[in-house]
Amino acid sequence: MKRKLLITGASGVIGSVLYAGLRQVYDVVATDIEADEQAGIQQLDITNAQQVDQIMPGIDTILHIAWKKDEDDFLGVALPVNVGGAYHLYEAARQHHVRRVIFASSNHATGFYRVGEEVDVHDPYRPDSIYGLSKCYIELLGRWYADRYGLSSFNVRIGNFPGDDRPHSERSMHIWISERDMIQLIQRCIEAEDDRKYMNLYGTSANTDNYYDIAYLEQAIGYKPQDNAADILAAEHRQRDDLKQDETIYQGGQQP
Repeated sequence: MKRKLLITGASGVIGSVLYAGLRQVYDVVATDIEADEQAGIQQLDITNAQQVDQIMPGIDTILHIAWKKDEDDFLGVALPVNVGGAYHLYEAARQHHVRRVIFASSNHATGFYRVGEEVDVHDPYRPDSIYGLSKCYIELLGRWYADRYGLSSFNVRIGNFPGDDRPHSERSMHIWISERDMIQLIQRCIEAEDDRKYMNLYGTSANTDNYYDIAYLEQAIGYKPQDNAADILAAEHRQRDDLKQDETIYQGGQQP
């Protein structure tokens, strides 16, 4: 029997790619704030606890991607919509005995580490924005549900996923992830052993000069990225000097 997977934010840049790739393997319930009947996407408002509860029966794994742009509005958007919506998902997952929640976090959760610093997933949070701060809150929400209730929670700190499967800037060369690597990574997270109750990881391809060491993920969950931003650049006969020069002293790209 196929695992039943719930995807939130299935109409977005990341969600649509994962929906297309994962529905070949799983029984996928795709949702977004607005329905798209042609694409098979159901309407789901994650801030509505009753709606979230009603869609949860039978779900094995949740892939939580839905996000509303907070634009530095912590009290008006980030807290009630993004953090509050995530709480409804985790709480419904607990009540309906969902096996695992995989949260689309971000490298911005540690974006104020400087370029050149070695950053491990166990290092302290250093969010570079309200966006990054919100991701930290939800990662910790997953930590609490894992410790308190045994709900398996994975946080994938996604690097750069532009939506057209190629890097476009100097900074993205370090943290880019291809479509096929993204699909593979999420599938490896879905299929990881049930006794792995909590995991933070950076989601990138095997990029030259990667900000993050992801080599351990092959042994941990079987992730073997197939792509490298430098190879894509070379195949398109482009030079790094042709790219947008957006790298700053911080890994999150924030200006000093």
